[in-house]
Amino acid sequence: MRIVVTGAAGMIGSNLVHGLNRLGAKEVIAVDDLTDGPKYRNLLGATLSDYFDKDEFYSRFAAGELGKIDAILHEGACSDTMEHNGKFMLENNYRCSKTLLDACLAQGTRLLYASSAATYGGSETFREEPAFEAPLNVYGYSKLLFDQVVRRYLPTASSQIVGFRYFNVYGPREQHKARMASVAFHHFNQFRSTGQVKLFGEYNGYAPGMQSRDFVFVDDVVAVNLWFLQHPEQSGIFNLGSGRAQPFNDVAHAVVNACRQQQNQFSLSLQEQIEQGLVSYIDFPDALRGKYQCHTEADLARLRATGCDHVFADVASGVAQYVAWLAGQPG
Repeated sequence: MRIVVTGAAGMIGSNLVHGLNRLGAKEVIAVDDLTDGPKYRNLLGATLSDYFDKDEFYSRFAAGELGKIDAILHEGACSDTMEHNGKFMLENNYRCSKTLLDACLAQGTRLLYASSAATYGGSETFREEPAFEAPLNVYGYSKLLFDQVVRRYLPTASSQIVGFRYFNVYGPREQHKARMASVAFHHFNQFRSTGQVKLFGEYNGYAPGMQSRDFVFVDDVVAVNLWFLQHPEQSGIFNLGSGRAQPFNDVAHAVVNACRQQQNQFSLSLQEQIEQGLVSYIDFPDALRGKYQCHTEADLARLRATGCDHVFADVASGVAQYVAWLAGQPG
């Protein structure tokens, strides 16, 4: 199979490339924008058959110049939820994806793409239905707009189309994301530099650190993508989270204990970490009031109905693996 991964030097994209290689795929074509040159490090050790800049790939693929492409794993997007330039966001996340979808359908190329749990926004129900879709920012809207197009195409599409609504993904190869990197990444760096992890305090009826998210380890995201790649008969839009909501306290607790383990120190309870000043709380920022999801939890019923029975890591086990990886990185 010839497989394209867009956003290949990004977090999920690069982990997908490495995952494809582990499956034995050698004809993997990477597409990205390496203006931020150090991102290349995410692809070190990967086997690629070609690389295209995104400005070249989309037009050449649409023109049929690249030969037979069996599948595209489309991870390329602007994922900055704080980006307010709607024109930029819709061009990158909607128009680019729509052009790619049209070309895939014309050429019989399977398309597996990144949607987002941001499509749910302020909803309290996280099920893949329009009634529960209420994005809080233009990023979420750009993803929802493309999902809506996909829904119209699915009944008549002759090739596989799969959208994954990613929840809070964390794990290796996200260092380039800066402020948009996961809380696990930021907690690790906070603890390494200051010996302390800070969380938001009380907000919206939630006790300090008890706002919760569906945190999903990137290895699990890769596993589900590859399951669908191996099941071309399955199409649709699916939540991709762990199916469980865990508080930010759990992430901090896991990071601190994983870091302590790296130093051959024993684990502590969350209360002990708080009493020793290893975990502390700050006032909830005014800038985020009314714009913050306090609870997310993927409904996995539709995913499970396909036969995908992948078992997702909880925060404690996923964070422990991630901290071990981070601790082993140079610098």
